[in-house]
Amino acid sequence: MLNGKKVLVGVSGGIAAYKTPMLVRLLVKNGCEVRVVATKNAFEFVTEVTLQTVSSHRVYSEMFSSYDEEQTQHISLANWADLMILAPASANIIGKYANAIADDALSTTLLAFNKPVFLAPAMNNVMYSNPGVQENMAKLVSRGVRMIEAQEGFLACGTEGKGRMAEPEEILAFVERELSKTEDFKGKTFTITAGPTREQIDRVRFISNNSSGKMGYDIARELLDRGAKVYLVSGPTQEKINPCPNLEIIKVESAEQMYEAAVSCFDKSDVAICSAAVADYTPKYKRSNKMKKEETALVLELAPTKDILKSLGERKGNKILVGFALETDNEIENARGKLERKNLDFIVLNSLNDKGAGFEVKTNKVTLIDKESITPLPLKTKREVAKDIVDKILSFL
Repeated sequence: MLNGKKVLVGVSGGIAAYKTPMLVRLLVKNGCEVRVVATKNAFEFVTEVTLQTVSSHRVYSEMFSSYDEEQTQHISLANWADLMILAPASANIIGKYANAIADDALSTTLLAFNKPVFLAPAMNNVMYSNPGVQENMAKLVSRGVRMIEAQEGFLACGTEGKGRMAEPEEILAFVERELSKTEDFKGKTFTITAGPTREQIDRVRFISNNSSGKMGYDIARELLDRGAKVYLVSGPTQEKINPCPNLEIIKVESAEQMYEAAVSCFDKSDVAICSAAVADYTPKYKRSNKMKKEETALVLELAPTKDILKSLGERKGNKILVGFALETDNEIENARGKLERKNLDFIVLNSLNDKGAGFEVKTNKVTLIDKESITPLPLKTKREVAKDIVDKILSFL
């Protein structure tokens, strides 16, 4: 995908610049020709010689230099490159780019560049959450800039939070995914349910499960990459997804709220994928205040929740409906029974007996089952599993 591409790498001032030489090396290793544009502050964290060595080209950092071959090098570099990656992207350079300020080599090059731009933000967590910075990033996303979301972790300033630049391998993978986007599902609308639900006992306590929501979010990412419009009905989760015009996130808490949102969105959709781990039961009586601990045993009376998958199956008509089954025994038999009872087109079977599958892990091992076939898949990342699921939906469409 990247082989033969001409890539311009921008480096702004931040401790994460120590990762940039590795990113350049990875790009070169994947067949790219790379040039580097840096701010003067970037050289406080990574040397010009290092960037020049890994890229095999002189680094551009001066707007006015007597030894420049071209005095308008920001224009010539912008014309030369196929894409640009800004890593790290400091709050300062993001603000300049968002507000069309050009006062150094990097900012002038950015404003002269009208091809795909990828930004990997890196800064202190308080700076990252600052409303002004968030507004600037949203402004750039609305203009088509691809934002590589910052990660949570320990930061150079000694605090912990969101602001770490993505690792070079993750930046490379993100760029490859973006460049490989298709329009397989252009004009198609999907409803996806993801994550757990919370069934309140009182104002403090609730019943829930260990679902992280990652599988549903990865399916949403795959569909968005392939041109679909997505309604993502999400229970409480730590998962994040980059905003885009084709995505609408409906956040819910309870099974009842997920039911209402899923039915409403399905009426406007061509396909529904129900990957959420919805509670089967909810407390029959919900206390309005916090219960006090008693010495006697607590007995909760539970009532069944509405069956979202069954309800969608009853109203689907010619639409496509995909369900998930998490089993511990008689897996195939139970999954096929659910496929028939809920009127599904196919079902994704997870077995908790398979190592690396299920909740709170980055991998999954699933079996795709429809009315005519059973297709077991090897252990893969959840993003790879999402691609397999979406490919199967494409075959139905």
